[in-house]
Amino acid sequence: MLHAEEDDEMWKSRQPSSARRYQGLADIREESGRSADVRALPGKRSYISPARGERNTIPPRRAATQARISAIQAASPYRVSIDDESAQTKNTDEYYANTSTGKRRLHWSVFVGLSLLVMIFGWIALGALGTWWQTMQDDWHYGRPRTFQINQVVGHHDSSQNPSHFMAMNLDRHVVIIEIPGGDVSKSVVFSGPMLLGPGQDLAPVTLTFQDSNHDRKVDMVINVQGSQFVFLNTNGTFVAPNQYPG
Repeated sequence: MLHAEEDDEMWKSRQPSSARRYQGLADIREESGRSADVRALPGKRSYISPARGERNTIPPRRAATQARISAIQAASPYRVSIDDESAQTKNTDEYYANTSTGKRRLHWSVFVGLSLLVMIFGWIALGALGTWWQTMQDDWHYGRPRTFQINQVVGHHDSSQNPSHFMAMNLDRHVVIIEIPGGDVSKSVVFSGPMLLGPGQDLAPVTLTFQDSNHDRKVDMVINVQGSQFVFLNTNGTFVAPNQYPG
């Protein structure tokens, strides 16, 4: 039995380093307002805690060191908050809006050109509107083909009780006058008037007036069309065209 105990003491196993306890160390506790005074053992290195300024003979563990040292985060040189980003977007939108809508001044020649274009188009529109309105009025008064009628005493077998009846028509640009002396259709006479040339002349109204043009006390027939007058003289009981005047 003695040999067995001696063998056990001889082959006694050493404790693992992870469970080794350091003897003779004072318990370090923080007091209010100061740190505890600790003497390091001879032969042992002392360490100063960078966080609290404490001197300790026990080297701090990595986890403790990492817990005590505060992490220093480098400030990002490009910090952009949500407010800054929205303000920058708003300023950009306002810049493009101001640039595209109203802040750019145009040259005075642009306004002059636009005014001339408006005047030209307005003139064309007014002309087209006036032509349309005049055509409508002619349709109401003269119909299609354009026809004009009038009664007049001209001394051709007529009287104030039975005046002669006249009709002037624009038949496809050809002016035609029909005379019914004294209302007697059997004695009707047809006179050929001038030909009308130009666009829209097929709708030009033809009217008749009667006056003594050559002062011979006889009523002459005057054809009015598009501002022009053609006089048919009253000679020998009938009307004579201008190209048939007696020499």
